[in-house]
Amino acid sequence: MPNCTALPRCTALIVAAGRGSRFGGPLPKQYALLNGHPLLRHTLLAFQGIPGITAQRVVIAPGDDSHYAQAADGLGLASPVPGGISRQQSVLHGLEALAADPPDLVAIHDAARPFVRPAEIEACLRMAATPGIDGAVLGIPLADTLKRVDPEGAVTETVPRRDLWRTQTPQVFRFDAILAAHRTAASLGATDATALTDDAAVAERAGLKVVMVQGSEDNRKITTMDDLHAPTTETRTAFGFDVHGFADGTAVMLGGIAIPHSRKLAGHSDADVALHALTDAVLGTIGAGDIGKHFPPSDPQWRGASSDRFLRHAVDLVTARRGRIVHLDLTIVCEAPKVGPHREAMVQSIARITGIAEDRVSVKATTTEGLGFTGRREGIAAQAVATVELPKD
Repeated sequence: MPNCTALPRCTALIVAAGRGSRFGGPLPKQYALLNGHPLLRHTLLAFQGIPGITAQRVVIAPGDDSHYAQAADGLGLASPVPGGISRQQSVLHGLEALAADPPDLVAIHDAARPFVRPAEIEACLRMAATPGIDGAVLGIPLADTLKRVDPEGAVTETVPRRDLWRTQTPQVFRFDAILAAHRTAASLGATDATALTDDAAVAERAGLKVVMVQGSEDNRKITTMDDLHAPTTETRTAFGFDVHGFADGTAVMLGGIAIPHSRKLAGHSDADVALHALTDAVLGTIGAGDIGKHFPPSDPQWRGASSDRFLRHAVDLVTARRGRIVHLDLTIVCEAPKVGPHREAMVQSIARITGIAEDRVSVKATTTEGLGFTGRREGIAAQAVATVELPKD
């Protein structure tokens, strides 16, 4: 694997010592076949050729040597490291095996996540290499509503989801820091040690600064046999369009953010023309009508409402159909305000609202060269295209 001088040396430590009791089947899930090859092999190949990844080492369960040899055949990897009785112990065994010739960084990754993207791995490496940061963890902002329930199953509280993330792997750390943190964790009592459910938790307990890096739903973890045989899907695309005129005000809502301006957009809700167009596009992919059907302007409860609620509702309807948002493309048509300086913030906002990765959101802007109502600066138009994947009936 090529070295990259732009990044510190990083070893990918692949944890493949689990038994996968929920998976079923004759083999542990990391050795089950996916498209004719062991799942572990797909994971190893995902890290091949990544700038900064200079080596790979795999932690396996004792007795799995023949399965490992088949999965790693021809990849030129060092001998596997025997794992322990828990994931945390297996990671420590792997780290100790690297300590004789320590890398600058270590990327700890689950063998059962074969679909991680190269760009996601690289983003974690860059973040972990940033001065003042000890680690970077791939994850996804939580989009679902959370409920706390009592032992009888009754709902007792709605938990705010703001600032909550679902963690994934890889989790990349400065090697010396995470090795010391794992050694300290291993010295804890059994109850305290097992409460640390991932390497980020080990790092947090040691006081290390760990930063989240946005990943994608594609980087799913294989848990059951069904995950290897996902249902046949179909791709759908739909178009959305909306227009709002200007009124007296000091800012316009576009893409979920307030942009200072000499006017505002007029509408029953907050008149976010961008999110309205996106909402109609998402609704269109499942034949669910338009925004007016779900949030009629005649209903006073939607007066002044934040339009992120509308878009989130449309996404929830897709999710209820076991679908997922693949891509959102938005074009804003106006003479003013200038969209360019706010494009990145809008991408981040839309990604957060819809629960997808930022690289699945496109925001563009154009003018009509002074023609029409947008050219006369009477309002703003937006058009959107949504692409989703849905399981076939």
